[in-house]
Formats: sequence, C-alpha cells, structure tokens
Amino acid sequence: TFIYSLLTRGRPFPVVLLLKGFLFCIGNGFLQGYYLSYCAEYPEGWYTDIRFSLGVFLFILGMGINMHSDYLLRQLRKPGEVIYRIPQGGLFTFVSGANFLGEIIEWTGYALATWSLPGLAFAFFSLCFLGLRAFHHHRFYLKTFEDYPKSRKALIPFIF
Repeated sequence: TFIYSLLTRGRPFPVVLLLKGFLFCIGNGFLQGYYLSYCAEYPEGWYTDIRFSLGVFLFILGMGINMHSDYLLRQLRKPGEVIYRIPQGGLFTFVSGANFLGEIIEWTGYALATWSLPGLAFAFFSLCFLGLRAFHHHRFYLKTFEDYPKSRKALIPFIF
C-alpha cells in the first residue's frame, strides 16, 4: 500500500485509502508480532520442517512475483500520464491481477511458515480482499480495452 503508492506515476493516491491501509498494517503487525513473540511455541527442528521450508519458499516466490508485477505496472505510465494501458509480461500474460496473486502466495507462505491462526487469518483476508480486487480489475480491463486478451483470467491462471 505504502511503497507502491509512492512509486506510482501520474495518478494521485487517495489519502483516506492510505490511512486505512496504515491502520490495518499497524493492527495486523501487532497481532502477528504479539503472537510470534508471546504465544508461538515451535518444536526443536521447526526450521527444517517441511511446513516452514515450503512456507519460506512460497513467501519468497510470492514477494518476487509481487515486486516484478508492481514494476511492470509502474512502467505502464510515463511521469504525469493518467491513461490506462494493458499490463504485459510476467504473470500478466495469464492473469489480470498478477501483483495480487503474488501477494496472496506471499502471505500463504507466511501462514504456512508460522503455522499460526493469526497467519492463517491474514492469508485468508488477503485472498478474499485481493481476490475481489483482481476480479474488479479484470472486469475493468475487459470493459475498457476491446483488444484485452480474452484468455487471460482474473487471478488464477487458466481457472479464475
């Protein structure tokens, strides 16, 4: 929410949305940090457990997808432009919400690595919220661009 809004070109980012994102991140960060600091108990060898290893892998993979997708989106506009263009490259070849997919993968990995209820709740919230945003972006692209790829899905390649 914060970094991307500072890096976007042309369009202003609504302050209210920025504040809501800030408040959510503070609350969620507190919940995640409190759980990991005071409630979580992991067995010896947790760092070699498949859940932790797969979770870290998914987190890093999702972060890479998210960062690459955000980079591709930022490159669509020159400074001062406010026009829309069709995202191309990376996972945008298959889905309209490649950046959202990356973030969902990222937080699913976090939930798996922490094996916690707060982590699972955050991953589920991310799936619901970002999945809906991907759906709306996909619908917008289909309505706005006649030449938008009809085979491209909203969030999950070849499925949704």
